[in-house]
Amino acid sequence: MTDVDTTERPDGEAADPGGSGDPAERRREQRGWYFYDFACSVYSTSVVTVFLGPYLTSVAKAAADADGFVHPLGVPVRAGSLFAYAVSASIVVAVLVMPLVGAAADRTGRKKPLLAASAYLGAAATAGMFFLEGERYLLGAFLLVVANASLSVSMALYNAYLPQIAGPDERDAVSSRGWAFGYTSGALVLVLNLVLYSGHDSFGLSEGIAIRICLASAGLWWGAFTLVPLRRLRDRRIARTAGDGPGAAGGGAVGGGWRQLASTLRDMRRHPLTLAFLLAYLIYNDGVQTVISQASVYGSEELGLDQTTLITAVLLVQVLAVAGALGMGRLARVYGAKRTILGSLAVWTVILVAGYFLPAEAPVFFYCLAAAIGLVMGGSQALSRSLFSHLVPRGKEAEYFSAYEMSDRGLSWLGPLVFGLAYQLTGSYRDAIISLVIFFGVGSVLLARVPVRRAVEAAGNPVPARI
Repeated sequence: MTDVDTTERPDGEAADPGGSGDPAERRREQRGWYFYDFACSVYSTSVVTVFLGPYLTSVAKAAADADGFVHPLGVPVRAGSLFAYAVSASIVVAVLVMPLVGAAADRTGRKKPLLAASAYLGAAATAGMFFLEGERYLLGAFLLVVANASLSVSMALYNAYLPQIAGPDERDAVSSRGWAFGYTSGALVLVLNLVLYSGHDSFGLSEGIAIRICLASAGLWWGAFTLVPLRRLRDRRIARTAGDGPGAAGGGAVGGGWRQLASTLRDMRRHPLTLAFLLAYLIYNDGVQTVISQASVYGSEELGLDQTTLITAVLLVQVLAVAGALGMGRLARVYGAKRTILGSLAVWTVILVAGYFLPAEAPVFFYCLAAAIGLVMGGSQALSRSLFSHLVPRGKEAEYFSAYEMSDRGLSWLGPLVFGLAYQLTGSYRDAIISLVIFFGVGSVLLARVPVRRAVEAAGNPVPARI
């Protein structure tokens, strides 16, 4: 790891490589930044989207009573809802941790050690999923909570680098390339997973062991490729004044973190337009994250699709998501990020309605839906990230991106909870999936009301030509 960059500007801030500095060094750092998406996206794809939902559900059903319920901590939970509840619980844990980590990163200027710690904790928990078998549904839920929360913390730190490594007019493209790198790695590993899973008999493996190898290998991949960004990214210290908040003055790590969190929340109230965007993003992205995490459960349990069909469908999503992320990045240069995101949310709504009416045991229709998801999934997330980067006051990147990550993953507990409750109350995954339409509808209305150009100016940042 390299030393903290403390080069000073005349106004007292550290130099901002996103807008100046050696172009070759900036591109090298950007390429290193892309590789964290390349490292951790395999967890999101292979573990959360494909294998863990159906597999943990089967483990929970094996441990269920005659009525189909398991009883973690004495609470009756329908086995089919366990995965959704575990995802929701992981997000609550992330909410408690992320603001402290973000405040500590901005206070010390050392995001990279915290990125390394959270990444390798998540990678270790994912590798530990190899031991998930029999009726060990509590172990599976625990490892899911640890891995998901660790991913959220690491992504908050990772996203906070974006304003520092890319200038205002290149952030849409840089953010989109990061998502494209992630989808490329997800597709590559899914091909390997498909070979192992579909040919497990020829390898002398049972289906369960093949799935557990796929789960654990995602953790090994995550850990191995995290080394690239850790070598190339540079920490930067932003010089602060006494008026920047109590956390800036030092203090204990935990106490100072809470004081800085309180200061950050007070500071965010001075930027109501940034908060308005966060609220919109919180709601519509809750729907996006829930569709991604629950799609494989919906496909296997409601539509009766086999694991091979689910893997190939998600592989299709990954391949098209690369083109979708890059293509929507180009659209944003013409129409602006806000309009492009609003268009993608309309497509998400159509996808959910079509999913509700999707016939069972019809892989062709499921593949069509997967293709539509792939074309909008990466672009809507990449452009949201780059748009928010323009709304962050300089010197508060990690703190504000911790709040953003709460919206991205940290506060996305409501969608899985609604999905799980809908299934628990109705016993129908179709009712559960259509309940998510409200997130896209309300999120679109709120986003449309945000004057993003005025929000960028209010944050004290230069306004790009297209926003």
